[in-house]
Amino acid sequence: MIRLIELLLFLAPFILFAAWRVTATAHGPSPRVVAASIVLLGVLVGALLWLQREGALPTGSTYVPAALHDGRIIPGHGAPP
Repeated sequence: MIRLIELLLFLAPFILFAAWRVTATAHGPSPRVVAASIVLLGVLVGALLWLQREGALPTGSTYVPAALHDGRIIPGHGAPP
């Protein structure tokens, strides 16, 4: 999901420019396009921050990488200090 958001954030300027070129008059983009762009970028940034917070380990913990024990994969996890 993060990769999708990163991709959308990367493509946002190109999409906005294309929308501006399609809908622009001699005076620039319409207020509706500008408002929609601002709202979309706000939602994307908010989602990125929320997803980053959701996957974070607690402060002070260390990451233990995934390991193979007795033919079973033990997933990576946070360990207390």
